[in-house]
Amino acid sequence: MKKAKGTTQSHKARSTPPPSRYDELRRILEDRRREIVSALHEKMKGVRADGGTMSQQGVLDEGEASEGSIQEDIELALIQMKAETLNRIDEALARLETGVYGNCVECGDEISSPRLRALPFAVRCRDCEEAREVAEQRERTMSRRSSPLFMDLSS
Repeated sequence: MKKAKGTTQSHKARSTPPPSRYDELRRILEDRRREIVSALHEKMKGVRADGGTMSQQGVLDEGEASEGSIQEDIELALIQMKAETLNRIDEALARLETGVYGNCVECGDEISSPRLRALPFAVRCRDCEEAREVAEQRERTMSRRSSPLFMDLSS
């Protein structure tokens, strides 16, 4: 008995499911990881090269020394930020492997796909993240108010 051509083709289409949400997010995480690793390597090469150039040229005055120091601090801060982002991506990939990726650590609800596409290492849904930020801001405000700098010294 012969099978109809349409049956075989539709069967093949069903056997290859569309990429899942996790496949897409894994690809986004891995692509972002590659970009950051590459950028980190370039920044580190640049810092090393600039450090060598600066010492060879000699510093002419305090202004140039200060400017060089500030620039170096900025470059190192950028490297640190990229390294922290890389750690967050690695943690997200580990959560993906264990099956808990994409769920909010606070409420357990699924984090929206648009949020994960924008911030693939997000650990909280938008509502829980906003609540955390508000609480953090409130805590900073309260700690500033209780700081000795703001205490009434006239009593």
